[in-house]
Amino acid sequence: MFGFQSDFCSLSHLVKLDLSKNQLQQLPLDFGRLVNLQHLDLLNNRLVTLPVSFAQLKNLKWLDLKDNPLDPVLAKVAGDCLDEKQCKQAAVKVLQHMRAIQSEQDRQRQRKLQAEREMEKKREAEQRAKEAQERELRKREKAEEKERRRREYDAQKAAKQEIEKKTKKEPVQTRKPTSSSRPAQPPRHKPSWSRSVLRVLLLALLCVLCTLAACKLTELQRQPLCISVNTLYEDVVAALQNHKSLQNMLHQNSQH
Repeated sequence: MFGFQSDFCSLSHLVKLDLSKNQLQQLPLDFGRLVNLQHLDLLNNRLVTLPVSFAQLKNLKWLDLKDNPLDPVLAKVAGDCLDEKQCKQAAVKVLQHMRAIQSEQDRQRQRKLQAEREMEKKREAEQRAKEAQERELRKREKAEEKERRRREYDAQKAAKQEIEKKTKKEPVQTRKPTSSSRPAQPPRHKPSWSRSVLRVLLLALLCVLCTLAACKLTELQRQPLCISVNTLYEDVVAALQNHKSLQNMLHQNSQH
């Protein structure tokens, strides 16, 4: 079985190539690099498909794929190469078919790349949304923590103000002074009975004098009560005068 060397497809100057009857199962994937190839004979091999790069053989004019177990679609496109005309038609039709396959693969690749890009955009959008959600969550948690601290501060401040208010309302309790620091209290005056009696006597004397004055100086002196008072007054005065005379006599006798 014929084997291709690794640098075979670099022979881009080839114009005619006969690979018939070599039991080839497949052509190199970069077979399309033989861009100057015009005549290609692949008769009686074991090829099923052709590489997609086959579509790049834009100068191909003649192609023979008879006696190969080709894919039914490819076999129908290639047709029979029984004469020059059919072989030329095979070249044109196979190139068109491979170009259509290449275009479809390019479209699929583009769709795949587009899907991958969209998926990447979707992942990026999801990542951005997730990051925004996390930022919003952290922001909300920070705001809640700030609000919680503010409420605690307000509660502590209110409790402190309440304590200060109660302290101001409550009377100040002075400490009981000890025996050593207790200030000296002025001595309490004990009630004097003699003073009270003296006050009563003075009050009675005042009443008597008032009554006597009323009975002596006013028109009430003709009243029975005032007559008795005046009589009593005169008796007292007389007694006092007698008492004074007696004292004078006693005094004179004591001198003698």
